[in-house]
Amino acid sequence: MMRKEPAITILGICASLESNSRTLRVLELALQAAAREGAETNLANLRDFEIGQLNSPFQTRRSPGHLRKLKGLCRKASGIIMATPEYHGSFTGALKSVLDWMGFEEFEGKMIGLIGVAGGSMGALGALSHLRAVCRQLHAWVVPEQVSISNSAETLNHEGNPRDPLLVKRLEQLGVQVARFSMLHSQHSWNEFVKLWEQGVQNPGGRKH
Repeated sequence: MMRKEPAITILGICASLESNSRTLRVLELALQAAAREGAETNLANLRDFEIGQLNSPFQTRRSPGHLRKLKGLCRKASGIIMATPEYHGSFTGALKSVLDWMGFEEFEGKMIGLIGVAGGSMGALGALSHLRAVCRQLHAWVVPEQVSISNSAETLNHEGNPRDPLLVKRLEQLGVQVARFSMLHSQHSWNEFVKLWEQGVQNPGGRKH
């Protein structure tokens, strides 16, 4: 029997609710690079979801129907790239609400890439640091590479494309890292499964007595 290795899927989550979001565009650049590495890609724009506030941890067991699709995309993904504007030194409230509805089933063992977009000169390091802490709590693996974009009004044009080719390269490298680390991690899990499978009894139910 031929054993086909599982496909790698990378999900991008845009935490901006802007109608003409620069954050969305830089996320797309990272996802395109992941796709060139052979990964399937999906994009979840939080603007398209009706996000309610979580009032109790027990609510996560009965999440609203409009978030079930997003949960399903997270569970299916081998890696996730989150892109957020920085608001008051942290990531957006929309993304925080979404993460509150999530849990280990959606994030544990996943490879995570982070992109932060800030209007000021200090960049989005506060937002990225807070996101790293949340991902650790969810038992996810955050790749070493991250992209913090400062002075976004000057750094990105009206369509959200970086004016500096080096920034494009950094975004693409992030997508590549998430794809490659996801592939390595899935390959390891697959090899462990195959090893256990090969050590098992061959078709025990088919023996004749």
